[in-house]
Amino acid sequence: MYVFELVMSQLLGLDYGFTTDAEKFEAYEGPKLHYGTQRIGDEPFVKAVDLLFERHIHEQNFRTVDFDGTVAPYAVYGDGNLLPFDVFASSFFLVSRYEEYLSQVRDQFGRFRAEASWMYANGMLQKPLVNIWSNALGNRLQSIYPEMVINERKFAFLPTYDVDAAWAFKQKGLYRTVGGFLKDLAAGDRNRICQRHQVLRGKRRDPFDSFDFQIDLQKEFKLKPIYFILCGDYDTYDKNISIRKEAFRNLIKHLGDYADVGIHPSFSSYLDIQKMRTEIDRLSDVLHRPVTKSRQHFLRMNLPRSYQKLIELDISDDYTMGFASQAGFRAGIADTFRFYDLENDMVTNLRVHPFALMDGTMRDYLKIDVEASFALAKQLVDEVKAVGGTFIYLTHNETLGGEQRWAGWPEMYRNLLEYIYL
Repeated sequence: MYVFELVMSQLLGLDYGFTTDAEKFEAYEGPKLHYGTQRIGDEPFVKAVDLLFERHIHEQNFRTVDFDGTVAPYAVYGDGNLLPFDVFASSFFLVSRYEEYLSQVRDQFGRFRAEASWMYANGMLQKPLVNIWSNALGNRLQSIYPEMVINERKFAFLPTYDVDAAWAFKQKGLYRTVGGFLKDLAAGDRNRICQRHQVLRGKRRDPFDSFDFQIDLQKEFKLKPIYFILCGDYDTYDKNISIRKEAFRNLIKHLGDYADVGIHPSFSSYLDIQKMRTEIDRLSDVLHRPVTKSRQHFLRMNLPRSYQKLIELDISDDYTMGFASQAGFRAGIADTFRFYDLENDMVTNLRVHPFALMDGTMRDYLKIDVEASFALAKQLVDEVKAVGGTFIYLTHNETLGGEQRWAGWPEMYRNLLEYIYL
């Protein structure tokens, strides 16, 4: 029922009902589709595999099939199949992240590795498979029932910004500032010493302070972004400004005047619900409103526990679903969907918003230059446009500062916006 709601209702825009009564099915005179193991009559038929009728998690052994420029799991054989694979089981396998409950392959931060995914292994990670398959199903049904109206979906773009550190040099406090100078001195980095000194004297813009640039783009392209703010205590991987700093609080309020603001749960809060609650409360206190959106710092997520804890904390929307090391569609879809908790075999109200591309993926993991990054971004945008999905891009204020290792990236981002909108 969950996956039919996703494919038939959300993606295709069709009203539908279920029946297990064969006589009632045969007597119905409108468009109909039979999903089961044995075909009934000459009606459109999708042959079902076992997956959607099971209640336990186990290793999946399925055959694959090439279809419409994609590779699909759960291939089925026999005459009369509308598609050569079980489109509903295949879609559920991807959006539920079934394989992540089984695999113990993790990187140094405890994250499920992109390279361990079925989509990566089959060269399909950069294809919004569920959207492609759903459209194919809709087209085949419409060829049989010309009167059937399939929803025409429109492409959407959602920019998101992670604020891991609002400023590189400013508002760090005495100990961190002195420590920074000493570190630069020990490294013999005279340029950084000079830059830090000029920023602190107000003679130069802080290299991470790209917020005016972002807001100007929002006005020019009528963007509706989401900011995710790190509010955790200072730690090895959590280096934002203290939430007690008035300048940081004012910045958060300022961003909240132009965009939605969500929590960026700290690295150290991973699976620690009390720490997460504290950080959410801090942000809510600054904004004077509830915080309902979230994205994990370092994309550090464990299924299903991370999502179970977010639900307990009244988070309604999460934007973590994506890989750090590879570009593409971690859940095989370029649309929002409700989290299905396989461990408890239930649909939840937490909405998952998968992103397709992150700046750090291109620069730090794939190690490609600005030109190649722009080409990759355009390729993914084209994939999403082709299916009328939503393209979510993840970038950082540091990146859009455009200094040192991020030279040229603000221009790349602007070029991407022009490619999307102009």
